[in-house]
Amino acid sequence: MYKALIDRLERDAFLSRDEYLTLIKNRAQCADYLFERARAVRDRYYHSKVYIRGLIEFSNYCKNNCYYCGIRAGNTKAERYRLTPEEILSCADEGYSLGFRTFVLQGGEDPYFTDEMFESIIRQLKARHPDCAVTLSLGERSYESYKRLKEAGADRYLLRHETACKAHYEKLHPSNMSFENRMRCIRDLKALGYQVGVGFMVGSPFQSEEDLANEMLFLKEIKPQMVGIGPFIVHADTPFNIYKSGSAELTLFMLGLIRLTLPNVLLPSTTALGTVDPLGREKGINAGANVVMPNLSPSDVRGKYLLYDNKICTGDEAAQCIVCLKERIKTTGCEIVTDRGDYKYEI
Repeated sequence: MYKALIDRLERDAFLSRDEYLTLIKNRAQCADYLFERARAVRDRYYHSKVYIRGLIEFSNYCKNNCYYCGIRAGNTKAERYRLTPEEILSCADEGYSLGFRTFVLQGGEDPYFTDEMFESIIRQLKARHPDCAVTLSLGERSYESYKRLKEAGADRYLLRHETACKAHYEKLHPSNMSFENRMRCIRDLKALGYQVGVGFMVGSPFQSEEDLANEMLFLKEIKPQMVGIGPFIVHADTPFNIYKSGSAELTLFMLGLIRLTLPNVLLPSTTALGTVDPLGREKGINAGANVVMPNLSPSDVRGKYLLYDNKICTGDEAAQCIVCLKERIKTTGCEIVTDRGDYKYEI
């Protein structure tokens, strides 16, 4: 029965909510087959290529107070930092020399960084490395702001929605944050022509298996170019420090479901997955993922950008990290390539 559902998902790229739920509830009996089919679908679009994104975590200041996040405004124990525009560009220059052709500028929602500052950074980065893609992960902004940054040369935007359920969203965020505004931002980004990435936590507090089934319907509806998921991991200095972290096992299963639901999606095997399981990133590739995001931030600030506890690779130099990662990915039968790694709209 489960094999037949997976075969139909591969053929039609869609199941009903109840059918997704059946697979999730019975994942122990069908995970291996799901991963086999997910790898086959991924390779149909991307062969055995794994794309690298150079992550530059430019600031851990944030105006928001999300209950799960270690850099939330209310965490007085966080050691705050900001990179200068020159430091951000220097990180990109080093990454380019190491073979990166996509740079991800990620930070908390830090009002210090204005549209004018980001426009200048994007234009300079594009001028230095015109063959590269610029991805932004700056949180919720206005339509006008997103438009300005797109016109400056930004190619992609990552904005994790965290959950597709409004009631669940409101349990994860304070009342001044709005589920409707998060959805508005995603719609704006798509309308402006960004390659859009969304994502959710697996195993976050109050999340049900029914919620996870609904995530598949949401993803199918909005058709993002990238989906970033990872297990919820506790940070000791947050209100959610009393809850249990999510599991690698369930996260991997959701990766396989996403691959078959969105066959040509760009799907990261995340640092969070590697944090809860020492072989998590390799297992993510074997579950259908095709993106990894090594850290290009200066090593002296990596340990300060802690969204959750025990984050891996906070001390490695960028060059060390990429050499190690290339060898690890080879064990999956895939290979890291020097490529922008754009979304493939069709075979």
